[in-house]
Amino acid sequence: MNELGSKRPNIVFILSDDQGAWAMGCAGNKEIITPNLDRLAATGMRCDNFFCVSPVCSPARASLMTGRIPSQHGVHDWIKEPEGERNTIRYLEQETTYAALLAEQGYVCGLSGKWHIDDNAIPADGFTHWFAHQSGGGPYYGAPMIRDGQLYREERYITDVITDDALAFLDRYGPNADQQPFYISVHYTAPHSPWVNNHPERFTAMYQDCSFESCPQEEEHPWKIPNPPWGDDVSANLQGYYASITAMDEQIGRLLNKLEQLGIRDNTLVCFMSDNGFSCGQHGFWGKGNGTYPQNMYDSSVKVPAIFSLPGVIKANEVTDVMLSGYDVMPTLLECASVDHSVAKRMPGKSFYKLLKGDEMLEREHIVIFDEYGPVRMVRSKEWKYVHRYPYGPHELYHLTVDPQERVNLDKDEKYRDIKLQMRNSLEQWFYTYVDPGVDGVREPVTGAGQIGLAGLKSKGNQAFD
Repeated sequence: MNELGSKRPNIVFILSDDQGAWAMGCAGNKEIITPNLDRLAATGMRCDNFFCVSPVCSPARASLMTGRIPSQHGVHDWIKEPEGERNTIRYLEQETTYAALLAEQGYVCGLSGKWHIDDNAIPADGFTHWFAHQSGGGPYYGAPMIRDGQLYREERYITDVITDDALAFLDRYGPNADQQPFYISVHYTAPHSPWVNNHPERFTAMYQDCSFESCPQEEEHPWKIPNPPWGDDVSANLQGYYASITAMDEQIGRLLNKLEQLGIRDNTLVCFMSDNGFSCGQHGFWGKGNGTYPQNMYDSSVKVPAIFSLPGVIKANEVTDVMLSGYDVMPTLLECASVDHSVAKRMPGKSFYKLLKGDEMLEREHIVIFDEYGPVRMVRSKEWKYVHRYPYGPHELYHLTVDPQERVNLDKDEKYRDIKLQMRNSLEQWFYTYVDPGVDGVREPVTGAGQIGLAGLKSKGNQAFD
């Protein structure tokens, strides 16, 4: 038996797009229909306090893959293609991804779905199989895809097509997993917009009479972006958003069934999370970090759903409120796969594999979380959140213990001056430790309108952002 493959779990990493942490049945939402995500949570650990590294897709995804923050890898906003052209920039050319390290140690790696952190047409280092979305979003019927290096329009429902491709990968490599373990990224575009007239009617019909009490529409936020691309039909958008998640959930069920049929479920780590959070009316806006200007760091934007399941290793039906971040993912996967993660040890994150196994609860109780989106940075503990906007503000301070919905900004309240200074000092010291000055986000013109070109010194003087 191959020594590399004999004791190492396969990994299926399922990533949704723009899914709020609140948008799962197992997370307490009584209206959304997610039986297979609930089924997955029942076989493993659901994380109630998991945070993205940046509340927008491309930097968050780049941080998941590299274990580095945006001010290290230089992807600070969603990657925008030049007008009328295909993106050919290798944003992560100088970075090491966990997929590359897995491949070096004998894993066969595949991608089915959205990438959106590099030239999508060229397989990233370490990937043997590559079926990718051409950009970061678009229609669910007629989606722009790349297969075998060829760009084409996929006329079928893209959520189903991504799953079909992943199932073919499992059929090919699953039977030999005891000799060579596999890793596959199954990256759905759901529930990213568009929502109206883009999903099978049988799913939208499920929500025709839904009251959407789980998603109240609040008073309009003063920073709400004008003219969002999804328009103002709240009822239709909610139906489409929920329907896209239920349609994706059905496909996740197919993946789980396939692992069971192949007899490899017990040796496969299944991870599910989203790239960033999303507000569907929470705080009075729709969107994520760039749903407002200036960009926001509300929990609805930075908290993501996260489930990890490996039968016999991760205890079933567990829920943890330990605070975890996307920059912890790379060292965790590498430790789970028994891959030398010395590279990850020099990064901001820490493996939570022992936590998944039930061994590390106390050790991580006092951890704090850091986020960034260009000039906007956040530090969050279980009790407090501080948001600093360089150079001039506005800043925010929330006492989460008594104000979990982040309604009362205490930034200018003198009673909390010492706490604010402590939080700010913690934030500045942490970023000072990890930021690469050549791609420091606070020096980039990040507005939430997209990134074209490399950041900072890597750009050789070119304007990188809209």
